Amino acid sequence: MGTNETTTRTFDGTGVVPLAGVGTVIWYDPGAELELGEPPEAEDVDPSAERERFADARDSARTELERERDQIAERVGEEEAAVFDAHLQFVDDPQITDGVEDAIDDGFPAEHAVERAFEEPIERFEGMDGMMAERADDLRDVRDRLLRLLTGGDRVDLAALPEGSVLLADRLTPSDTAQLDPERVAGFATAEGGRTSHAAIFARSLGIPAVVGVGDDLRSIDAEASVLVDGTEGTVVVDPDEEQRERAAEGRAVEIREDAVTTADGEPVEVAANVGTLAELDGAVRQGADGIGLFRTEFLFLDREAPPDEDEQLEVYAEALDAFPDGRVVVRTLDIGGDKPIPYLDLPEEENPFLGERGIRRSLGPDRDLFETQLRALLRAGAVGEGTLSVMFPMIATVPELEAALDRVDAVADDLESEGVAYEKPELGLMIETPSAAFLAGELAERVDFLSIGTNDLTQYVMAADRQNDRDSVAGLHDPCEPGVLRAIERTVEAGHAGDAWVGMCGEMAGDPDLTALLVGLGLDELSLSAVTIPEVKATVAELETDDAEALADRATEATTRTTVSELVADTDTDT
Repeated sequence: MGTNETTTRTFDGTGVVPLAGVGTVIWYDPGAELELGEPPEAEDVDPSAERERFADARDSARTELERERDQIAERVGEEEAAVFDAHLQFVDDPQITDGVEDAIDDGFPAEHAVERAFEEPIERFEGMDGMMAERADDLRDVRDRLLRLLTGGDRVDLAALPEGSVLLADRLTPSDTAQLDPERVAGFATAEGGRTSHAAIFARSLGIPAVVGVGDDLRSIDAEASVLVDGTEGTVVVDPDEEQRERAAEGRAVEIREDAVTTADGEPVEVAANVGTLAELDGAVRQGADGIGLFRTEFLFLDREAPPDEDEQLEVYAEALDAFPDGRVVVRTLDIGGDKPIPYLDLPEEENPFLGERGIRRSLGPDRDLFETQLRALLRAGAVGEGTLSVMFPMIATVPELEAALDRVDAVADDLESEGVAYEKPELGLMIETPSAAFLAGELAERVDFLSIGTNDLTQYVMAADRQNDRDSVAGLHDPCEPGVLRAIERTVEAGHAGDAWVGMCGEMAGDPDLTALLVGLGLDELSLSAVTIPEVKATVAELETDDAEALADRATEATTRTTVSELVADTDTDT
């Protein structure tokens, strides 16, 4: 914590959305209203009646969760809404329900029984690492929902916070964060949580400035205080001065450029949006995206009992193309396995699913019928949609895999031709996510129109560091600015261009404005990112001189430590 000569105080945390906002503090502590006190004597409790109360609460919880899930899927996206599927499973988890009923049989009222039954699972998940630790927040969310229903408590309506609010809390659950209205909330900060927490993920999707993991010092900030939440710097500033307020306002008011952007010396850089559901199309258009650089199709296959048919997929792909009539829409074929299970498919239980049967490996194997249906819909969409369609394959690791996928496209085109069905073959490309693909980028590029670097997976595979593992010795290796990752990117761009393919990037690295100069210097033709950061990335591109960006990239790829790369990037920011 630092201070200056005024009342300004600064607290450090982890910024999860590169935006800043200033507002008035509102503290949120839902647990205070759910404190139960001591239970009554066991002889005063009717187990039969308490079981019935618990069953009614579970029914109500299911109804609420299903309604909220649908609302979030429409408002934010299917991937984000999937968290509520996990909550529904917890409501019916036998380990928990049996624990509640056992406690009721021991003479506890339903609400005290719920509190006791959730205690051990929450503690167990809290002791884990990475994404598994986030399950503790999911369990708290379900527990608190049941307690509220059992005690008749009122739910705080976070969607109705006063305009200009900054929400502070020890932690925010998925249900809490999903309610927030970015038109009302200037930002939020939490004492606990990390970049992979549900609160962080929802904040990025909603475009709300957010800082998490501030620690216990956050609790020293009083309600009604004026606070700046800086998601770029990862700081929370109490009583910010006028200069800090102006910088925050400027950051929020970055000009939206609807036209394509070039560097200051005229080199074009396409800035596109990552999209995970149709609901995100409007936001991408409003933020000035040139097109879609990653259209994730998994949302079509989730939360249903059977896969979508060809006509349903055709309608969705055509709608995405129509949203960008003058732009390019890059659709990734189905990428499941790893962290994207689909219940109705026979997915194997693997010790390390990220190194197992996922992406193109399934599309060319057990899911080949799904793959063919998707390709048929895509080729047909190319003939009816207004934009330019591009299709890319995920998790390619070998040349034969790519050739097999390209053969499938040719076979589908031949089938449509023989059936007299209108179609158009799209641009074809692949994602560079594995070290093997980076090493083979030249040979791969000779066979396709483009390469798109997925830095999230590429980083974890190059560094042998599971991106869901937050242990101190592993988490630092998730950084795509590690020299080994930068050199893989450099090699991919050079080989791709030599093979006459354009090269883009659709991982989180592309959405960090501080790294835009480095990426332009590395020669990326396209950057695809979360819509909320498109205006700032475009503004950064427009200010760059290509020679300066290339000089930065040369120095960065010669570096041997991530610290050196960070210092080079920081020096460039200071110079500009």
